[in-house]
Amino acid sequence: MTAALDAERPALRGLAYRMLGSVSDAEDAVQEAFVRWVRLTDAQRGEVDNPGAWMMRVTSRICLDMLGSARARRETYVGPWLPEPLPTVASATSTVDPQERVTLDDSVSMALQVVLDTLTPAERVAFVLHDVFELPFAQVADTVGRSVAASRQLASSARRKVRARTRDAAPRERHDAVAAAFAASTGTGDFEALVALLDPEVTLTSDGGGKVSAARRPVHGAANVARFILGVLTQRPQVTVDPITTADGLGFVVSEDGVVDTVMVLGVRGERVSDVWLMRNPDKLTSWR
Repeated sequence: MTAALDAERPALRGLAYRMLGSVSDAEDAVQEAFVRWVRLTDAQRGEVDNPGAWMMRVTSRICLDMLGSARARRETYVGPWLPEPLPTVASATSTVDPQERVTLDDSVSMALQVVLDTLTPAERVAFVLHDVFELPFAQVADTVGRSVAASRQLASSARRKVRARTRDAAPRERHDAVAAAFAASTGTGDFEALVALLDPEVTLTSDGGGKVSAARRPVHGAANVARFILGVLTQRPQVTVDPITTADGLGFVVSEDGVVDTVMVLGVRGERVSDVWLMRNPDKLTSWR
């Protein structure tokens, strides 16, 4: 039975990542679920009609608990916290089996993960289980410990918040065109061209986790963001910037001596860049190395 459940690990990791926004935390959640399965007596395991569904429910409950404690941990986190960006099979430099990676689709985009991080733990779990994994509300209710009606309300509230923050996102083709123009202007150091591509209210968020240099607070405004980006590139002329495919669309990896030290993901609304997310925390870049 344990061997059969091992085949569920990739799906469980995908579930846990969408709830937690961290690959390492997702691994921990799934591993804890397996530990709980092993600790059951033979009689208790015999009472489980669907071990896969049992694992999904237990993993979700573990994630619910972890989300609650994560909020307390982030109060001491150095600088802004961002979800961990994921590489595609083509862009990944690691030797991890592609089947072991979280499926890269819209539900793991940085834009969505950032919004999900603003939800309450119960809202996030309900949204992921129902809207992403299409579980019926009866199962959602059993997982979050609420009534079916309350679970519907949780998912509905989460859905409204997600739509409010993502409804203006540019379609993929337009996103990539704006991202390419963004790369061209930063590559030539054209300040005016870069400012023109940035939304006046653009926000740049950099996650260094206190382990590497990064902006301790979000940078707001087109001129400020343009100065920040061009200033960093001017200070580090030896780095290389290469395009990558992300769940959000065209993004970029910054490398030095062949080692990825920054992953840049862009949010695009209309014709301009609305968000720049920089992941610099080395603990969140292991999938890229």
